[in-house]
Amino acid sequence: MHVLYENLLLLDWKMVVMWIIGGVLIYLAIKKDMEPTLLLPMGFGAILVNLPMSGAATPEGPLTTLFNAGIANELFPLILFIGIGAMIDFGPLLSNPLLMLFGAAAQFGIFFTLCLASMFFPEIKDAASIAIIGAADGPTSIVVAQKLQSNYVGAIMVAAYSYMALVPIIQPPVIRALTTKKERMIRMEYTQKPVAKSTRILFPILITIIAGLVAPESVALVGFLMFGNLIRECGVLNSLSETAQKVLSNLVTIFLGITIATKMQADAFLKTDTLLILGLGLFAFIFDTAGGVVFAKILNLFLKKKINPMIGAAGISAFPMSGRVVHKMALKEDPTNFLLMQATGVNVSGQIASVIAGGLILNFFL
Repeated sequence: MHVLYENLLLLDWKMVVMWIIGGVLIYLAIKKDMEPTLLLPMGFGAILVNLPMSGAATPEGPLTTLFNAGIANELFPLILFIGIGAMIDFGPLLSNPLLMLFGAAAQFGIFFTLCLASMFFPEIKDAASIAIIGAADGPTSIVVAQKLQSNYVGAIMVAAYSYMALVPIIQPPVIRALTTKKERMIRMEYTQKPVAKSTRILFPILITIIAGLVAPESVALVGFLMFGNLIRECGVLNSLSETAQKVLSNLVTIFLGITIATKMQADAFLKTDTLLILGLGLFAFIFDTAGGVVFAKILNLFLKKKINPMIGAAGISAFPMSGRVVHKMALKEDPTNFLLMQATGVNVSGQIASVIAGGLILNFFL
């Protein structure tokens, strides 16, 4: 009873607010099925580290140890990229390389937000780290913020992963605002050309080499992503590929989610700067989505065979969520209009583009 009394005395309103935030994340994970492997551990972790005298996130606590072992040295994000790479089928992209342009266009928000963030955060390392949230790529956001030694690593990590999970809520209004019903009903014929196995094997190798020459700081990110894809496509490591896609990805995601919570302690998290970062991250996310859609609309001015501009929104890195969102929106407008393969092709190009964008940010400011 004495310990309970002491803990109640130490309890303040900020801790209670963080409990509520944790509860909301858990609700979204369970009730709304929004990235439960990520949001549930983040939500529970937020409660865990905001208990009075909690031993979870002390300098010698288990979550701090896990953070130092897996996030401070960027190990978890890089391992997760192996799993993501093993999940990706580059077939639709290789069949239609034009889709790569949409992945590049959807990174516009990153650099636009960098200019805006620099008005509020005088240190360029903070502005650059905040801007990369717009890629909707959690691992890349972690690596960039860590390498640039941003003062706001915790808020950046939380914002990046939260917005990834909220793709089905954030993107549809932006897409609808920028397109007409007629544009959303544009049909795109899809006939995937056969892609030779040699091409599938060479693609991840060549992308790694090209990225290394263009943006050397992206080599670790791109390399681990492409290594995972090479495991998938080589044809001799099927069991390893399945392990990377399922067991490895899920396990590392759980560790990432609950470890990120070490940066969600009330005193450090509930600040004006944190709210500003969340706002700028949302701004970047919206403008990345808009950049892909607007780029598709501009292309349509010159194309005889029109593109459904909604696929441009899938150019962000939230794979495969963004591609599915576009596909569902197309079906809602016309139940016989299937855009899944085109949207997925753009989505995987966005995965590559976001990693290269992160590497360019590091090249410029590291």
